[in-house]
Amino acid sequence: MSDTTTPEYESANDEIYVIPVTDVRNSDGDFEHRLPPLSATTGAEEYLQNHDDVHLSDAEIRRLVQGAVEPQQLEGIRVEQHRVETGWLKVISYRAYSPMVSLAIENDRLLAEASYAADPHAAGGRKALAMPEAHPEHAALFHPDDYEDILESVDRSAQRVLADNPQEVGERLVERPLMLVPATFKSGTGEPDDELTAVDGNCRLAYCYHRIPVLRGWVDDSLIGSESTKSVELRPSHLMRLPLQQRRELVRKVIKAAYKRLKAPRTGTSSDLRDRNKAAMTLNALTVPVMVIVGYRDDNAQRGMQRFPAGVRSLLLRMNTGGKVFADGAKNAVKAEEIINGLYDEGLLGPDAEARPTRDALIGRGEVAAAMETLGFAPGLPDLRFALVMQHLTRKSQKFNALVRSKLQTEGNLVLSRRNGPIVELGLRSYSASGDTTSPRKALETICLWQDLVDNSWAVENIDTDAKVEELLDRADAGETGAVLLLGVLGMISLVMSGHLLAAAGSAEATAGTTIARTNVGLIVKGLLAEEEGRQVLADAIKRVRVEKAPRWWDAEKQELVEQPLGWRGSTYNAKLRSAVRHGWKTADPGNEKTAAEQEADKLTTFQEQLRTAVDRLGDLIELREKNGTTDRLVWPEVDVSFGHVEDIAEDLRLISEPKPRTPR
Repeated sequence: MSDTTTPEYESANDEIYVIPVTDVRNSDGDFEHRLPPLSATTGAEEYLQNHDDVHLSDAEIRRLVQGAVEPQQLEGIRVEQHRVETGWLKVISYRAYSPMVSLAIENDRLLAEASYAADPHAAGGRKALAMPEAHPEHAALFHPDDYEDILESVDRSAQRVLADNPQEVGERLVERPLMLVPATFKSGTGEPDDELTAVDGNCRLAYCYHRIPVLRGWVDDSLIGSESTKSVELRPSHLMRLPLQQRRELVRKVIKAAYKRLKAPRTGTSSDLRDRNKAAMTLNALTVPVMVIVGYRDDNAQRGMQRFPAGVRSLLLRMNTGGKVFADGAKNAVKAEEIINGLYDEGLLGPDAEARPTRDALIGRGEVAAAMETLGFAPGLPDLRFALVMQHLTRKSQKFNALVRSKLQTEGNLVLSRRNGPIVELGLRSYSASGDTTSPRKALETICLWQDLVDNSWAVENIDTDAKVEELLDRADAGETGAVLLLGVLGMISLVMSGHLLAAAGSAEATAGTTIARTNVGLIVKGLLAEEEGRQVLADAIKRVRVEKAPRWWDAEKQELVEQPLGWRGSTYNAKLRSAVRHGWKTADPGNEKTAAEQEADKLTTFQEQLRTAVDRLGDLIELREKNGTTDRLVWPEVDVSFGHVEDIAEDLRLISEPKPRTPR
C-alpha cells in the first residue's frame, strides 16, 4: 500500500517459476494462466441455482462461479456437509482467483486497537463493526455498518496481518484452503451489494494481494496516493469498489502484465532476475484453494437462516491453528459472543421486546447507547453495562448452564473460572477507547467473581446518580442481598478500572506495612462487602470514579472517608485495601499486642487463603488437561502424597470446627 509501511519483496538468488494450477497449456506446451470466458460459467450457474442444498441468490452464485479458475468443474460439483452446533453448513471446494474474493469484513483477533461502541468515549474513534446479521432467505451474512467503515476495516486488517503473520506466498502456491462465506451490505450509493469474504485465511489472502501490483488506471487513482507512483499494491478496498466485470478485467490485466514481463528477453542482470521473480510470484499468488459456504440447514426448520451467523462464527475456534493461533483473550471474546447469541436464539434473554436490545448491549458492537436506553439504563455510564454483562453471565439455570457449557466446549460444573473469561472480554469493551486496560485486565483475570453472584438472583438497576448510589448503600447495609451484590459489582468495576484494585503486587506487603489478602479480585470485594467500612469505600468509589476523581480512603480514627494521603498511587491504595480486608479497618494501638482471638483469626485467614490458592491451582491443572485433550488418569504414586495431605487437612479441621449442619428432609 503506497501510504503505509509493508514488507518488501524478498530477494532471491534463484529463479522462481510459475507453478501450474490447471492442465491448460499454450502452443509451446507450457502452463499458462487464462481467465475463462463468461460462456464457460453458464452451466455451473444453472447447476448451482437448481441445487437443493445451495441457498444463495443468483448474484451470489454468479460471483463465486465467475471467480473460479475452472468454472466448468463446478457443474456437477458435490456439495459437502459440515456439522455445526445448530445445524449443517453446505460447502463446495474449488480454486478461485484471489482478487475475486475479499478479506473478512471484520477480524477482531487482528484488530486489537479497534474500540467498541460499548465505550461512551468511542464516539469519535475507530469502532469495531457490528455483528453481522442473518439474511432472511440466503446463506449470507448481512453487515449493517456504513460502507466507508467496512472499507477501512478490511484495509486495516490487511495491513496488520502483513506485519504480524508473514506467509510463504509467491515462491509457492497457497495450499491450505480459505473458508469463504457470501456477505451483503449497502454500497457507497446505498444500494445492496454482495461479496465473497474469508472467514478463515485472511493472512494468506492479504499476502496474495501484496504479491499483486497494479498499475495506475487499473483501480480508482484517487485512492492510490502519490501521483509519481506508477504501480501500487492492491488494497482490499480497491477490489470491493470494483463491479464484478471490472474485477474480472483486473485479473486479466494482471495476468497479461506478468506474462509480458516473463516473456521479455533475459539480460542476466540481478535486476532482471528480481523483476522476473516478482512476475512469477504474482502469478503464483493469483489463485487460492477455497471452501465456500453455499447453504445452511438448521436443526429446527422453523428457524430458517436465523442462526446461520452463529453457525459460521462457531467455525472460528476450529480454524487458524497454524501460523496465528487465537490468543486466550480472543478465544474468550469469540466464545462470549457465541454465548450471548445462543442465549438470544434460545429465547433466554427475556421477552421479545427486551431480547434484541439486551443482546446488542451485552455484545457491545452496534447501537449500544440506544439498546441501553431501551432497557432503561443511562448509556453514558460504562460500569452499568459491565454490571449487566456480569449479571447475565452469572445466571444459574439448567438451560442456561447447558448452553454455556456447550459454547465453552466443556463438561462438568460451570465454575467461576469458566464464567470469568467471557465476562472480562465483554465487560472491557465498555473501556476499549478510554486508555490502557493492561493492569485492569490482569486484575480481572485473577477472577472478578465471587460465588454469591451465582448462588443468588440479582438484578442491575439504573444507578445513575449519587442519590441512587446512597440509596443502594442503605439497602445493602440493611442486608438486602440484591443490593449488596450490585453494590459490590459496581464498586469493583470502579476500583479496578481506575487502577485502585489490582492484582496483588510482590511489594504490596512492604507498601502496606503488614501482611495483605493475596486473593483474587472477587474475594477482595466479598471481603469489603462484609464490613460497613468496606461498603462505604465501594459506594464512594462508584460516585468518585464516574466524575474522574480518585476514590477516597476510610480513616479509622475519624470514622469517615478522607482524601488519599499525598503520595499515594493506585498500587498504594490496592495494598492498603488488601491489608484492610485481611486485618480489618480498626486502628491498632501501637503499644498493645494483638489479642489471642485476633491472632487466631489471622492464622485462619492465612490458612483459608492458601487453601483457596491450592484449589485454584488444581482448577488450572484440570483446565489445562481439558485444553490438551488429556484423558489418561494420573498414576497413583504421583497423587498419593497429595491425597494424604487433603485427608489430614480435613481430619484436623474437623477437630476444631462445629459439626456441619444437617439439612432437614
